[in-house]
Amino acid sequence: MLETISEWQTLLPLTSSEQNGENMNTYKYNGREIPVIGGYDTVIVGGGTAGASCGISAGREGNRVLIIEKGISLGGAAVNALVTPVMESFVPHEQNFRDIEEELKKRGVTTRDGIMEYVYSTPETRQEVLEELFLGTGGDILYDTVFSDVVVEEKRIKYLIVSNVSGLTAVKASQFVDATGDAVLSRAAGVPYTSGDDEGNNQISSLRFEMGGIDINRYRDYCLSLEDTFSPLVNGYFFESAMVKNKGFKLEPLFRKGIEAGILKEEDLFYYQCFSLPGEPGCMSFNCPHLSKMKNNTDAFERSRSLSEGRKMIRRLVTFLQKMMPGFENSYLIRIANEIGIRESYRIVGKYVLREEDYIKRARFDDAVAKGDWYIDVHSATKGLVHMEKYKKGEYYEIPYRCLINDKVDNLLTIGRCISTTFLVQASIRVQACVTDQGDCAGKACARALKAGVELADFDGKGLCTGKADNGK
Repeated sequence: MLETISEWQTLLPLTSSEQNGENMNTYKYNGREIPVIGGYDTVIVGGGTAGASCGISAGREGNRVLIIEKGISLGGAAVNALVTPVMESFVPHEQNFRDIEEELKKRGVTTRDGIMEYVYSTPETRQEVLEELFLGTGGDILYDTVFSDVVVEEKRIKYLIVSNVSGLTAVKASQFVDATGDAVLSRAAGVPYTSGDDEGNNQISSLRFEMGGIDINRYRDYCLSLEDTFSPLVNGYFFESAMVKNKGFKLEPLFRKGIEAGILKEEDLFYYQCFSLPGEPGCMSFNCPHLSKMKNNTDAFERSRSLSEGRKMIRRLVTFLQKMMPGFENSYLIRIANEIGIRESYRIVGKYVLREEDYIKRARFDDAVAKGDWYIDVHSATKGLVHMEKYKKGEYYEIPYRCLINDKVDNLLTIGRCISTTFLVQASIRVQACVTDQGDCAGKACARALKAGVELADFDGKGLCTGKADNGK
């Protein structure tokens, strides 16, 4: 792994301009000369679940890959927004999905218990596994580095402009992948996009947190005493619990008492959910509170205000649990996520838009990049939870490669939750199992398109999705 900007600059290939005396180690941007990083086949902006998976498979197939990540770890929302576990999936998955689970097991993580098929992990174990798998392919990472701008010439990205402790830097490569989750690179490059539902509202986001010191058996026994049938509660190490207001959940009366006691507010009851954490007895991860007042996830001020409000909501929830929920008498707050759990913001308009009819008819494509079997799971800002026709085990639809490419920029792929779909279908494809496979196949596409000497937008995408595993294992 290279250690300095000057070392990266030595990777720049000798060009005819250099041979004629022109310095290609710098680029004139906004009136000043900035250093250039070059020599990479594929540069991925965003090291989340999709981006890391893309980097692993592109590197495994021979591409020289650089991941540019604004945080200090790979894993994106799974690590920084504390989005654990990976939801159940019963379709064959790609190699990266299987490798990640196997590496988690090597670290002593019990990923499934045979009752609930969630693939559990902790944020720390997941980021460790992703980093080790990616670096093992010979790839490089620029952490703490923010994408700032893009230079597009003749339908190709020529440079990315990034900012970090070294200052502004231009990054040059043959191919680029937008794995930012918010289509940041794609939008800056001129790719058309859309956002939200028919009324312009985005899915509701969450601000997760973790607690320790919980007597989980006591909590479980209390839920059983209420005849709570939300999830398997009797056997198994893992435990999931939930309450959604006005939906008949057994825990709601106790939450209502929390309002009567002046501890909770009505908005705190919008959504409550928690999961066990593997290898951390007495600890649980909370998929709440819902930031129900934030209806525009694309507004930076709204996100900022919602973070402040979310922290207040978490304090109220923690106080309520400590004072009123059996099993939480000696519990304490461990941490609050350092980023919002965004379910949906922007979506590109690609060469193909995956629609509801594709979901309903279990569509198949010869350029598939992933098999999706999670239901349409909308956390609506105006309609509450909206679920649509859950699949039976073994049923799935496919996502075509054409949802990752566009008509505006030839050397760009867009992956993750912001690919080309409708609002409702995005609520199915956004889950980690699906975007892991999507990134895996996108990485393979990068390597194979480069070897074939074709642009990503012209690559046919056939043969990428293999899915050799059985039942998602």
